Amino acid sequence: MARIIALIILLIPGVIAAYGIKLMRDMFFGLQAAWLPSLAIQFFLGLIMFLAGLSFIGGFLLHRDRKKNKVQQRFKRKEQ
Repeated sequence: MARIIALIILLIPGVIAAYGIKLMRDMFFGLQAAWLPSLAIQFFLGLIMFLAGLSFIGGFLLHRDRKKNKVQQRFKRKEQ
């Protein structure tokens, strides 16, 4: 059950990042989304969505690997 929940947690930001890539790609080809007023806004919204999804997935994986002690020395947390 925990693996299914982890998959769902990673799937949602993955879909958001993929949609962000689609928005940026459509801007380069001149295809404007109907709900956005300009292509520049479409590109920057796509970039924000892509970076947010990618950073969430990266942070999730780093947190999981830190718990299992599978990271390099430079990624380990400093003891207080």
